[in-house]
Amino acid sequence: MSHASPRCTRCQSCPTLAHSEWGALTADEVALLDQVKVCNTYERGQVIYYQGNPCLGIHCLAAGVVALRRSDELGNAMLLRLIHPGQTFGHRAYFAGGLHSASAEATVRCRVCFIDRVGLDGLLERNPALGARFLRRLATDLGDADEARLQSSHLPVRTRMAHLLLQLKDRLASVDEDGCLALELPFSRKDLASIVGTRPETVARTIRALEEAGVTRFEGRRVVIPDLDRLLDEVEAPAA
Repeated sequence: MSHASPRCTRCQSCPTLAHSEWGALTADEVALLDQVKVCNTYERGQVIYYQGNPCLGIHCLAAGVVALRRSDELGNAMLLRLIHPGQTFGHRAYFAGGLHSASAEATVRCRVCFIDRVGLDGLLERNPALGARFLRRLATDLGDADEARLQSSHLPVRTRMAHLLLQLKDRLASVDEDGCLALELPFSRKDLASIVGTRPETVARTIRALEEAGVTRFEGRRVVIPDLDRLLDEVEAPAA
């Protein structure tokens, strides 16, 4: 069970507000958003909503990392994407007026703001620019999905892995005591295989190859990047 967060950040003070869809709102509308939202905390592994659930509103991630997963008829789950602080999720089902097409799960302790349908409908009526922001977000999501399919079809697994690590580096990496970049993967090796579109055993071989080339070191879920230029080289000159 989730629980209400006693440290819910006011929307006016949110550092990601201006760069999110909510940045289209006026000061008065942001104050209204603050009134209608509900902030909850989810522990690692807790599900925020399930695939097939009715969409009751939109979620905005205040802290943590959320994974969106879709399951097939046999129960096999595929990791679609990760949601980072400042990003909204559940918006596709909201605007489609249907059910959630994926489940949302906290990969670490997360703080999530929820805006129900009534509150969001009111904000959209007051400010059409908010709807335009969400329309651009939907278009961006579609473009990202197309790019992921293209990479999965044409790029080697090693290059796809490097692309993913660079994306995660921008949000999750810090400099360790040795001066190397290090990040904690917010998912399992199985999820890693799902993201890059290959089998877990292929991921294991790719990890060994990257380590032997001195590009990365994998220590459980911790990934150390001794030299960022080497990782960039993997993307710029993909191996066959």
